[in-house]
Amino acid sequence: MGAHKSIHAGKAKLDIGVNFIQKLCSYYMLSPLSICSSPFSLASGSLRLKHPDLVRNSDMLDVSWQKGLHDSNLLIAYRYPRPLYHGHQSLTIQHSVSPEVSIHGIPINNFSHTASQGVKLSKLSIGMNMNEPSSSSSWRNTTGVYFKHIHFINDGGRSISRDVDGFPLTCSGDPFDNMIVINQESRFEEANDRGFTHYSFQMEQGIPLPPNLVTFNRFKFFASRGFKLGPAFFSSWLTGGSIVGSIAPYQAFAIGGPSSVRGYGEGAVGSGQSCVVSNSELAIPLNKKLTGVIFLDCGSDLRSSSRVPGNPGLRQGKPGTGFGIGYGIRFNTQLAQIKIDYAINAFQQRTAYFEISNTIL
Repeated sequence: MGAHKSIHAGKAKLDIGVNFIQKLCSYYMLSPLSICSSPFSLASGSLRLKHPDLVRNSDMLDVSWQKGLHDSNLLIAYRYPRPLYHGHQSLTIQHSVSPEVSIHGIPINNFSHTASQGVKLSKLSIGMNMNEPSSSSSWRNTTGVYFKHIHFINDGGRSISRDVDGFPLTCSGDPFDNMIVINQESRFEEANDRGFTHYSFQMEQGIPLPPNLVTFNRFKFFASRGFKLGPAFFSSWLTGGSIVGSIAPYQAFAIGGPSSVRGYGEGAVGSGQSCVVSNSELAIPLNKKLTGVIFLDCGSDLRSSSRVPGNPGLRQGKPGTGFGIGYGIRFNTQLAQIKIDYAINAFQQRTAYFEISNTIL
């Protein structure tokens, strides 16, 4: 049940959305002993303001705010015009608060779910990024410089520096870490009626400037390929990465969850200094609106969990490798696409996923 409203003022657009029932199962999974005193405590919502030509022609101010049951995210982005041969530049400010279940959560129910241990991660990021000018090439390059402030709190909102087992949550040992990061990303995208190809390479470098700035080098890659097999369509994805330098537990690669290895909770497969995850899916159209899918997901921390400070993966009994196999349906309507997946993990635990995406309101 929800409500949505759009307001247009000149060229500006304001979208407001409120949901009174959302992820109730996740609410009780993350806080199984909590008691909801009011239905409004289960409310979530979103607000987005887009204002073009705020200061000069072709600039854009984009403000979005989202509140979930346990998390919130505020993003302010301002893009200002430049000559075409210089590309686009933008200033972004983002602040988010969310439960840190992927690294510090406890896998339960044969690793099909992950329960919170009362650790919340607060992130503040301020920076600028530049997109290279468009060309006939399918490659797109982006460079950004950010200041990031990572802060840990408990469910009561108080600052904490250690987890429930007494291990440090940050690289500095304080309740927070500061870092200046240079981010470089290259993307290749190509699509036609027969299929698609997508590559992405991302490098993050923590700049070694005093005092107490986290220094690291983090590499991530993503590759996907899709093509037709008669009336069906086959898609595969490969994701991986590694990090060297002053790694903190929250920087580890978390494996498991609906966007990683289905059949497992968030981070329930493993959390390591390196990782590789593969996903394969065969989509078979049943009629004009309904499509059936068969999928196989696999992931591994490449035996790198012991190189994460405090070794949270070993302490929480994560296997380090896992796979999920299952099937699902995709139902397309004029307003949205409804996804339902049913996955079985290596421990024969069954999990169902429900998602509504590409909503048009």
